[in-house]
Amino acid sequence: MFDLDLFLSAFAILFVIIDPPGCAPIFATLTDGTSRRHQKEMAFKAVGVAAIVLIIFAYCGEWVFGKLGISLDALRIAGGIMLFIIGLNMVFEKRTETREDRAEDILEETENPEDISVFPMGIPMIAGPGTMASILLMLSKAQDWQAELTILAALITVLIITLLAFLVANPLMRLMGKSFTNVLTRVLGILLATLATQFVIDGIRGGLMAGLF
Repeated sequence: MFDLDLFLSAFAILFVIIDPPGCAPIFATLTDGTSRRHQKEMAFKAVGVAAIVLIIFAYCGEWVFGKLGISLDALRIAGGIMLFIIGLNMVFEKRTETREDRAEDILEETENPEDISVFPMGIPMIAGPGTMASILLMLSKAQDWQAELTILAALITVLIITLLAFLVANPLMRLMGKSFTNVLTRVLGILLATLATQFVIDGIRGGLMAGLF
């Protein structure tokens, strides 16, 4: 029998951690200037990669980490450092090019667009340390296979919402205008760097409590 309470609980936790409304503007910023086809491809690929990683990690993560001697706290620190670098790049992005230079850059990006689906969008933005740890913890508490399917259904629902948010992110950003986008990019960069710092702090705190350091 479908457990609605478990589904809603898992959905709420995963929605808050993955944060589709927060990831969408970052996706739009990283794919700015690329073709609509490339943006759709990156959206589907990012969510697909995250789904595969999370499902595999849900059932194999604890075993793999145990064999390699890696803790979730180390994962938090590594993910935080990577996100911090992205946040800095967003904050200090150069905006002093001439219109001609910018036009050339856009043409080059359109012809050879950067693949941001695996990193940073798939990992660690969607399938980040918090998401991995939450899935691992919830499934470890599942009483039977029906509870496991309910948790996975909640995960898939959140990922579908994330995909839809990515697909509408760029058109919405264009409607908001370039000036607003520039301001939003820097604000999101600061927030992302702050979130990354919190990941590192949580990882260090957890490592100290566990006696790893």
